[in-house]
Amino acid sequence: MKERDKRAKFVKLAESRVNRAIKELRLIGNLSNRSAYDFTDDDIRKVFRTLQKELEGAKGRFVSGEKGGSDGFRIE
Repeated sequence: MKERDKRAKFVKLAESRVNRAIKELRLIGNLSNRSAYDFTDDDIRKVFRTLQKELEGAKGRFVSGEKGGSDGFRIE
């Protein structure tokens, strides 16, 4: 595959995936509505600790090529 083709593929996929991630993060933010949802401070810490861990893992794959990630997320 030619370098410019690889670059074009990266740009296309990166834009799509980052935009999708932004949309999903905004939906997570919608969970902050206390009139619609019941949650604890510990629940929120777990959510954002998991998101931060995944973000750091993804970044690490670019920096050092390390593999990372979890098997998913559960509050309890």
